Amino acid sequence: MFFQVNVDSQFFFHVSVNQVLIMLLVLLACLLLHSSLKSSTQLKKAYRQSHGLTADLPAEEAETDDVVPVIICASEERTGATMATINSIISNTDSNVFFYIVTLRDAVKIARTYIEKTKLKGIQYKILEFNPMVLRGKVKPDSSRPDLLHPLNFVRFYLPLLGISHRRVIYVDDDVIVQGDIKDLYNIKLKAGHAAAFASDCDLPSTHEMVRSIGMQTTYMGFLDYRKQEVKDLAINPNHCSFNPGVFVAEIKEWKKQKITKQLERWMEENFRQNIYSSAMAGGVATPPMLIVFHDKYTALDPLWHVRHLGWSPDARYAESFLQGAHLLHWNGPFKPWNDPAVHSDLWERWFIPDPSGRFTLTRPGSGS
Repeated sequence: MFFQVNVDSQFFFHVSVNQVLIMLLVLLACLLLHSSLKSSTQLKKAYRQSHGLTADLPAEEAETDDVVPVIICASEERTGATMATINSIISNTDSNVFFYIVTLRDAVKIARTYIEKTKLKGIQYKILEFNPMVLRGKVKPDSSRPDLLHPLNFVRFYLPLLGISHRRVIYVDDDVIVQGDIKDLYNIKLKAGHAAAFASDCDLPSTHEMVRSIGMQTTYMGFLDYRKQEVKDLAINPNHCSFNPGVFVAEIKEWKKQKITKQLERWMEENFRQNIYSSAMAGGVATPPMLIVFHDKYTALDPLWHVRHLGWSPDARYAESFLQGAHLLHWNGPFKPWNDPAVHSDLWERWFIPDPSGRFTLTRPGSGS
């Protein structure tokens, strides 16, 4: 009996040791897995940083399916414009909107203060800092319209590197006012194989009339230098309708699959060497690469979701009845609605939120500013 008891004690002793060993092995495996995941995250972070993107996190990122993610830039000198766009979006929807506000280092604090000290303090957002060094060797200085060379104009090229987890996103410029429900734009059905949806420059009769009155180009001829062999080799009809990349819906998975960012960077570098387009031509240097990469490969937006050219002339105006039915207004062009002269500035100003720091002010007739 004593022997049997000893045998049982040894048996339980061995079982106990085996359990401890198993637990240690499991713990070791967990530590290795955690280390691997941490290294992977650090590599992804380093990759994003090498491409000029770092994040400031004043709010938790939303990754659920019911969120409408909106990407918008906020430059130091135009932060008030960005906030007007955001205000118009949240005021016209019941949807759960999450804003990714991309800015440069000098404007991170300005953007956060603008939000936290105004009626926007309840929005969901994340501030992302863009490093302009990512554009070295890709963008040439050009004095014709230096505002078009602002680093933030190229953020739209780098959407997958923003470190977000949504299947699709909406990108909007800061000179935009949204009058419709942003969820309707988000829910647009993209054609198979398309990574984005843009507004074609050949859409509404009202837009055609505006274009004729201001003499703006709406074809590829207005953006690319067809004297260059690199452009001729594209075999794109110069009379083919262009599109405006100031507002678009992007499918992130398809964007990554087609390596859209790499393609855009390639054409930026090609222009840096060969000067196949310039900011003197129509819409500047951010539009031509997208026209090339997305030629015949995008879904057309409902024209009322991108009524544009409001900033191309201080005199040419749309009919008020037409603008009232538009879902989105875009003051693309040099005459912005916060400056003077401008057209339809009342439609923009209704969404303007005064800057608590006093940096961003409106220029109005007789204001002396």
